[in-house]
Amino acid sequence: MHMSDAMLSPAVAIAADIAAGALLVIAGSKIKNSTRDNLVPLMGVTGAFIFAAQMVNFAIPGTGSSGHIVGGVLLAALLGPWAGFLTLASVLIIQCLIFADGGLMALGCNILNMGAMTALVAYPLLFRPLLGFGGSRRPSDLKIFAVSVLACVVGLELGALMVSFETVASGVTSIPSGKFLLLMSSIHLAIGVGEGLATGAVIVFVSRTRPSLLSGDDIPAGKKRGIKAPVIAFAVAAAVVAGGLSFLASSDPDGLEWSIEKVSGSAELPDSPAPLASGSRAVQSATSIMPDYENTFSGIVGATMVLILVWSVSSVLTGKRRTAALRVPKRDKP
Repeated sequence: MHMSDAMLSPAVAIAADIAAGALLVIAGSKIKNSTRDNLVPLMGVTGAFIFAAQMVNFAIPGTGSSGHIVGGVLLAALLGPWAGFLTLASVLIIQCLIFADGGLMALGCNILNMGAMTALVAYPLLFRPLLGFGGSRRPSDLKIFAVSVLACVVGLELGALMVSFETVASGVTSIPSGKFLLLMSSIHLAIGVGEGLATGAVIVFVSRTRPSLLSGDDIPAGKKRGIKAPVIAFAVAAAVVAGGLSFLASSDPDGLEWSIEKVSGSAELPDSPAPLASGSRAVQSATSIMPDYENTFSGIVGATMVLILVWSVSSVLTGKRRTAALRVPKRDKP
């Protein structure tokens, strides 16, 4: 669902950048004030895992299209919605700058469409209230799968709706809005089901082995929970997926590319001549050292870069919190 710059006008892109930037500032503030212990390493390894998992496109039978997980609901379930949103935004930034996946001018839209709609909307409004982890009884596996599918479908459908709205509002393409929305909604319904099943499988596993991780960000201060094993597990999973399973990914176009091709005859749209779009392309061309994931080690490199970025940002945020907490007022001299 990574939008390209060719789909957007500068005005829509700038508005989305402002909205996404504001949400990222809020996310940073929430993480800084969070009472969760050991959040930094978990954000790092889960971000690396989601980057790797997004490289594994699965085929949608009978369509000629493919999809990959977005990961917002899963990240929010493990980290809390704001930490999950910031982690997913970091994944999208690395994808954009290093691998030219999604346009740089469109980065704000992609953060809103994939990050906000899943971690900040579908998770708190559907997933969390319907499952209610942290109570006295663990939800059944069937309920976990059902709610995971529902939340992922809703999150992706909202993202598809946002893509359609942003494209129409931009008015820079001749894509017919009604048909485009219908195709985007239908194909992302199928992709959402696939993501929901994958998300449900991970959450069922975590709920059986370390259920305390799924209690969101409502953790009393000072209440520690061992996360060494989950951190190792997600790190190993990220390495396995990035280093091996990504080579099994489907080569079919993803849901957005498939929808564009169905309505326009080509998955590639002409580049916008707007100065902001031209400048964004130039910057992205300079930063994308592995465009289109062509390098054999793209998965490993990308997952490592996400790990470093998320770990660094979250360490700075939580470090400021700890520093403030350790300050002791000076006593007045007698």
